[in-house]
Amino acid sequence: MAAQRARRDAQMEVVELIPALRAFARTFCSKAEDADDLVQETLTKALGNLDKFEPGTRLKSWLFTIMRNSFFTNIRRRGRENVGLPDDIAEYLTVEASQEWSVEVEDVRRALWRLPEHHREMLILIVMLGERYEDAAAICGCPMGTVKSRLNRARRQLLRELGEAPQETDDREPGGSIRSNLRRV
Repeated sequence: MAAQRARRDAQMEVVELIPALRAFARTFCSKAEDADDLVQETLTKALGNLDKFEPGTRLKSWLFTIMRNSFFTNIRRRGRENVGLPDDIAEYLTVEASQEWSVEVEDVRRALWRLPEHHREMLILIVMLGERYEDAAAICGCPMGTVKSRLNRARRQLLRELGEAPQETDDREPGGSIRSNLRRV
């Protein structure tokens, strides 16, 4: 009875973490459909192996690790097969937004995708999803010092990609553009 209750509680916690899983999946997949597929695969594996989850550890980190491993397994698998249209074809079929903020968001998105994957992953895990350094280290399977180093390099490289050098002074004003807010993160 207690085991069933614990399993049901863990299942409910997994459901509550779906928005975070979707956000993390977008770090790996540029198309929403692919991100949703990755979330679904992660949930299927997690729920099928819920008995292997160690109580007392962070479920979110466990799920993120499953997702990351699933993504890399799929990448290796896709490397052996070449089917369908090129991944970037959707970029040719879209119309750019006219609002300045939309343009800035798109600039940041493109710059983010030009970062090396391990830098982009750290930036999204820590800055966008609010993960702790310790959890990011556990998710990525690397030391915490590596996490901090990658995050620092990712921030600097992202600003370079956007054509902005990091400022030496602390100009923390509320509001501002997306680009200027990157310096504050």
